Amino acid sequence: MVVTATGRQDASDPYETVGTAVVHDIFTETAARLAGQYLALADATPDETESGRLRERAMRLLTLKRTVPADDRAQLIAYIRLWRGELESLKGMAR
Repeated sequence: MVVTATGRQDASDPYETVGTAVVHDIFTETAARLAGQYLALADATPDETESGRLRERAMRLLTLKRTVPADDRAQLIAYIRLWRGELESLKGMAR
């Protein structure tokens, strides 16, 4: 049973065939991609307030990433799902 970042329980583990170390690598890569997307959007916007907000989001994300235990598979998976959803929603903004 995996608990999502929003507290929902989800019986599926999309990474059931790989070890937790690999899940942690995916978690780290997903966080880096999302932080990079926030920073790219911050660089692209002419609005300084929006740029600052996006940079702050990137910093909060990276701070949060450091608080998740590397061996807590459920949290890792929950944040991967959450962050991938956020990346999807930001796709249109990057254009």
